[in-house]
Amino acid sequence: QVQLVESGGGLVQAGGSLRLSCSASGRTFSSYAMGWYRQVPGSEREFVACISRTGDTTNYAGSVKGRFTISRDNAKETLYLQMDSLKPEDTAVYFCNAGGWGEIMFPDILRAGWGQGTQVTVSS
Repeated sequence: QVQLVESGGGLVQAGGSLRLSCSASGRTFSSYAMGWYRQVPGSEREFVACISRTGDTTNYAGSVKGRFTISRDNAKETLYLQMDSLKPEDTAVYFCNAGGWGEIMFPDILRAGWGQGTQVTVSS
């Protein structure tokens, strides 16, 4: 099983940028599609973005498309999320996870354990 640790969150003003990182260990990082997800208190965890094992295919939730960019470095076993033009509604705890391409957009069915996440707060 892959172990995941998220970092890079913080407090930023609306319109600002943050870059999140997700370090993976355990199983072979390049064997998995990877995704980013977010959750606010009282709501379910939602899909944000995903990337294929080789990095040549990406997909985004409509609410972040054009503002967020997902990428990965398989040599460093690290996943990234560049977040630009941040909005107050992007405030959430952000998580990463791993899985097959057919399941990576559905956080409820992913079998890898969840990390602690990293808090992103966007002030207006």
